[in-house]
Amino acid sequence: MRPVFVAGIGSSAFGRHPGTSIEALAIRAADAAIRESGLDRGDIGALYLGNFVAGPLLGQEVLAGLVADGLGLPQIPCTKVEGACASGGIAFRHAFLAVASGMCDMALAVGAEKMTHADTAAVTSALNCAMDFRSDGVSGLTFPGLFGLAWRLYEERYGATRDDISAVVRKNKGNGLRNPLAQMGADLSVEEIGAARLICDPLRLFDCCPASDGAAAVLLVAGDRLRDVLPQPVEVLASAQARGSARIAGHPDLCTFEATIAAAQAAYAQAGISADDVSCVELHDCFSIAEIIDGEDLGLMPRGAGAAYAAEGRTAVDGDRPINASGGLLAKGHPVGATGLGQIYESVLQLRGAHPNQVKGAKVALTHNLGGTGVACTVNILRSTGA
Repeated sequence: MRPVFVAGIGSSAFGRHPGTSIEALAIRAADAAIRESGLDRGDIGALYLGNFVAGPLLGQEVLAGLVADGLGLPQIPCTKVEGACASGGIAFRHAFLAVASGMCDMALAVGAEKMTHADTAAVTSALNCAMDFRSDGVSGLTFPGLFGLAWRLYEERYGATRDDISAVVRKNKGNGLRNPLAQMGADLSVEEIGAARLICDPLRLFDCCPASDGAAAVLLVAGDRLRDVLPQPVEVLASAQARGSARIAGHPDLCTFEATIAAAQAAYAQAGISADDVSCVELHDCFSIAEIIDGEDLGLMPRGAGAAYAAEGRTAVDGDRPINASGGLLAKGHPVGATGLGQIYESVLQLRGAHPNQVKGAKVALTHNLGGTGVACTVNILRSTGA
């Protein structure tokens, strides 16, 4: 396996894009990544595209080939990958492996989703495809229901309060105000969060990430092509993927996701670091309680301490464990197939020292993308090559 670096990044804003097709969103993000790199698109050897619900919501598949055609790429392998909410992270991992293994010198990872044109019932039905239809689909339980159960168990076990968990919402929505790509930044009080419309007790409106349209892309290049790229490329130290239970009943504990633990351990081993070496984290906060559970599973804080870390400001941009400086899914939105690559985009900006919510001295960044009921997870670790 040879060293792999990020040569270019691109992203749309996440939010509503009426009148813009999913292919157009993806092509624009990917074209931006290629143009930023300064490399010849004719040298790209593979394209991987993460997407989850274009089929049921748009009636459109074969997106990888459509995007490559729109970019004017040669007749290279173009593959759509799907892992529910982890689809973007999986696309990135495939591109990483293609370059690291020597299959090609350059690979493009793209993620895209378009959701806001559909009504709530259609979006909920499409997202529920991420459950095991035979065992969980017939129960009527949705993902807010699942994470509502996780909240109640966490609350009972560790004594976290509504205000503690609301601290996650306040932080991420506030971070989103300063991120031009975010859909729903806001300056909210604990009282406003606690009084918002009930979605699935105890989850309220601001505890849930919004559906979104968006696309993001990352161009990866082999180390021996570094002379051709930006003066401060970002190195990919690790890209790991793991499986968890596909069924809710398969989880022995809803206060943890085995796939996250396994992917994190594999990524730390691959990178030769520990959680203590990570400067900043972009993780999968599809719901406020998810950020707390994910942070503990990643080893960023002791078990049961995630809510307290948020309440004490330790996960803020200027805290000792900065999490979701971008605003996370809660503020940026969750265009499902694009989310994992959007996290990479934000992390590369951090490592270049160019993020609107810059974490001081950021040298190592971690991204975490979790799909479905925890059935698929990717963890990526990136490192700045700057002084």
